[in-house]
Amino acid sequence: MVKEKFDNVRERIKNAATRAGRDASDIVLVCAVKEADLEGINEAVEAGVRDIGENIVQDAVTRYELLNKKTELRWHFIGHLQTNKVKKAIRLFDLIHAVDSIRLAEELQKQAEKINKMQGILLEVNVSGEGTKYGIPPEELDSIAKAVRDMKNLMLSGLMTMAPYSANPEDSRPHFRRLRELRDSFSSYNCENIDMRHLSMGMSGDFEVAIEEGADIVRIGSAIFK
Repeated sequence: MVKEKFDNVRERIKNAATRAGRDASDIVLVCAVKEADLEGINEAVEAGVRDIGENIVQDAVTRYELLNKKTELRWHFIGHLQTNKVKKAIRLFDLIHAVDSIRLAEELQKQAEKINKMQGILLEVNVSGEGTKYGIPPEELDSIAKAVRDMKNLMLSGLMTMAPYSANPEDSRPHFRRLRELRDSFSSYNCENIDMRHLSMGMSGDFEVAIEEGADIVRIGSAIFK
């Protein structure tokens, strides 16, 4: 069942990319495994999943040890990261999607420097302005990007957002479009450790709209596991 759902999602990604005049091979499907059991995750890996998205650091520790014995995977942290979990996270994840403060970036820099790692990060932006969501207000992006520029063990590779929940995927479009516009406005920041090429946006309910608006990383869980 997981394989069929995964294949269906891949086909939907391909169709969305075609509508947008894009190449589906440029879009990374991060399989969000928060609500999946190990059997389901194994099925997904066997079906071709190579990018695993985790919301909880401790869950990732166990799964990392079990899954990486079989297949080389890329690990993404896609939840809210507390600073007291950074030391563990820095050893597991290739890309941390939800950096939402200078304080968190500083702790990531500190721990990455200790193990001589260049840590990939994205800045999470609260495009919608919802008080219940984490993320940097758009007007603060400039100051945070400037701060990260001096953190030599961090590679800032783009932006991430979550659109407000809606039963209609089209409601997400203006938020995704706004994130793309913000990313494009930061092209002048490109330097040794800033390359704003990625847009992580779109989940099971709205990933096709996200792709049409420029997402190259989509985070999909329930469409594969439920």
